[in-house]
Amino acid sequence: MDSMTLLIIGIVAVVVIAAIIAVAVGKSRKSGAADGTQREAGVSGGSDAAVEEPPAAKTPETAEAEGAAAAEGQEPEPKESGEPVEAEAGDTSETEPAESAATGPAPEESAPVAEPEPEPAPAKPEPAASRLTRLKSRLANSANPFGKALFAILTKDNLSEADWEDVEDTLLLADVGAEASEQLVEELRKDARVNDEKTPEAVRGLLREKLLDLVGRNMDRSLVASRPRPEDAGPSVIIMVGVNGTGKTTTAGKLARLFVAEDKKVVMGAADTFRAAAADQLETWGNRVGVPVVRSDKDGADPASVAFEAAKTAKDTNADVLIIDTAGRLQNKSNLMDELGKIRRVTEKTLPVDEVLLVLDATTGQNGMTQAKVFAEVIGITGIVLTKLDGSAKGGIVISVQKELGVPVKLIGLGEGPDDLAPFDPEGFVDGILG
Repeated sequence: MDSMTLLIIGIVAVVVIAAIIAVAVGKSRKSGAADGTQREAGVSGGSDAAVEEPPAAKTPETAEAEGAAAAEGQEPEPKESGEPVEAEAGDTSETEPAESAATGPAPEESAPVAEPEPEPAPAKPEPAASRLTRLKSRLANSANPFGKALFAILTKDNLSEADWEDVEDTLLLADVGAEASEQLVEELRKDARVNDEKTPEAVRGLLREKLLDLVGRNMDRSLVASRPRPEDAGPSVIIMVGVNGTGKTTTAGKLARLFVAEDKKVVMGAADTFRAAAADQLETWGNRVGVPVVRSDKDGADPASVAFEAAKTAKDTNADVLIIDTAGRLQNKSNLMDELGKIRRVTEKTLPVDEVLLVLDATTGQNGMTQAKVFAEVIGITGIVLTKLDGSAKGGIVISVQKELGVPVKLIGLGEGPDDLAPFDPEGFVDGILG
């Protein structure tokens, strides 16, 4: 064999050896990379691809079972995954599941998701009986009850003409009204208990009787919805009217609370569609006591259509009471009155209207009387709600508004709290202002 042949054979042998080495190195690198990937997937537990776990190391019990099964020609029953191996007798240590060498420790179980706590049920409003007691006490402790001023004058000795003028001025300042003030002064001047008997008890008793006569002790002040009704009578409808700023929408919400305290099912209709956020305000009151509110999705909608839908909803849901809030833009008096008349007519196509309550701010005095007359002429008022009566120096408006309109004060409000609205009680009112 010549030298050239030997050289060629040597070159070929070197190339073959180099190729064999290269292939071996490549396999070694791939194997190492696969092991690293498996270890990484076992630690993180986050790989999308499924990594096949190698078989776990056999315990003595497993080997024994397999041997027995092989002898009988049966396949051994596999143990459930994750089932702990029982410890041998005398072994007090806890036996933990074997960890896979490829996957590492088993990932921790995720904590159970806590279910959201249910929203608390709306608190039941204060019943009417306790409201009357609380409001009477608040009225008696107010800053300047006109009854106390009258009592202070009438208990003087030898009343002069100036004293009687002070009595009449006190009545006028309390918004009792000119006619009612003159009538009361005349009756007091003729009564012997003022001129002859000067005991405070006698004077107070006299003043109490006269004021009760003026306030009206025999007027029916009950709301139709609170009276016993036949089961098939349907919802009792109340329309709330009054100028903006008197607390009409707030009073509607408070009235709903009062009915809920009587275990009545109430629906409210937000027919004041022109005042910004009026429907939102009414809905807030409704949410506090679980009362649904029928409203329009847009401002400026037809108020009568909202009233119609509210009446339909109240009838379909077998509600006991429907309260409809209305607008109060007195600057557009003719348009407002036409609107209120339309609301009543449309509502009565579905349900009869039992009450129209006029909401008056007691602090507005005789201006409130002018407002009352305008509403009474158009829509027919069945009762009055006096708000902000905690300044009882103006409490005489109870007398004057009833005398002018011939309808009773049915509800009074003495504060800003959600339960500061109560049925009007003449005796409690007079006792409160006399202190």
